[in-house]
Amino acid sequence: MSYLTQKTVKSNISFNGVALHSGLDVNICIKPAEPNFGIVFKRVDLKIDNLVYPNFMNVTNTSLNTTVENDFGVKVSTIEHLMGALFGLGIDNAIIEIDNVEVPILDGSAKEFIEKIIVAGVDVSETPIKIIKINKEIKYSEGERMISIKPSALSLEIDFQLKYKNQIIGNQGNIVKVYEDDLTNIYNSRTYCLFEDIEFIKKNGLAKGGSLKNAIVVKDNEILNPEGLRNDKEFVNHKILDCIGDLYTSGYRIIGGVKCSQGGHYLTNQLLRKVFQNKENFSILEIKEKNLPHTLINKNLLRSIA
Repeated sequence: MSYLTQKTVKSNISFNGVALHSGLDVNICIKPAEPNFGIVFKRVDLKIDNLVYPNFMNVTNTSLNTTVENDFGVKVSTIEHLMGALFGLGIDNAIIEIDNVEVPILDGSAKEFIEKIIVAGVDVSETPIKIIKINKEIKYSEGERMISIKPSALSLEIDFQLKYKNQIIGNQGNIVKVYEDDLTNIYNSRTYCLFEDIEFIKKNGLAKGGSLKNAIVVKDNEILNPEGLRNDKEFVNHKILDCIGDLYTSGYRIIGGVKCSQGGHYLTNQLLRKVFQNKENFSILEIKEKNLPHTLINKNLLRSIA
């Protein structure tokens, strides 16, 4: 298999489940697409103006999820886990049909997306991939929260740090090389919240579909989920999953070093906006294998597909 040519899914892949924030039952279907098509959402519950592009400039909400919207006010929300799965598996092109406003949360991670795409397999084209190479260090911060990206030789490294007063979460950090490391723990890590925040979140009309089946809930010094954590760093690993998915709204895989402290969807989106404000900050390169003997998609995942 060529790692450096564009890929799509081999066949239609369907998912059904509850949406985390709206509480609605949602169906989605990931369908194959031609090279250079990109990732596009199609709201099949609407007849016109129903294509939504998951681009960072189309992000209109970053409160507890990432929402993208087209010029006609048509939205698709909570796209980050699915986008993270597509990024990790090297899916460059796909049409994602969805019959409501929000991607289903499934188990709160990207686990099911990854598993079903691997079973379906990928179709490899002969068209070279494109990448975004970061040329200059860019930083964005708000108070104690910060995110930055700097040039890197051949990698996307994410260094993420959490700081919580809660003793269960505490100060937790992890560093991953997205194209080289085994990312199983990243993609299996679930969304989470503090028990004391639930009432406020629901008063704001969110988390109507939230449950212990799709989110980790921490109350004081206790994890309320009977099965406990899936890995020792599940909290920060989920944040890294979100970050990967949000970075894919750049349109391509990225070569750079990301460092984030206490960040989330908003900071990642603001960083991308700042990067693309100036053409000197980045280069978009078409990559051919003879030019770059290195995978820009995670081989550990692709071995499961090949």
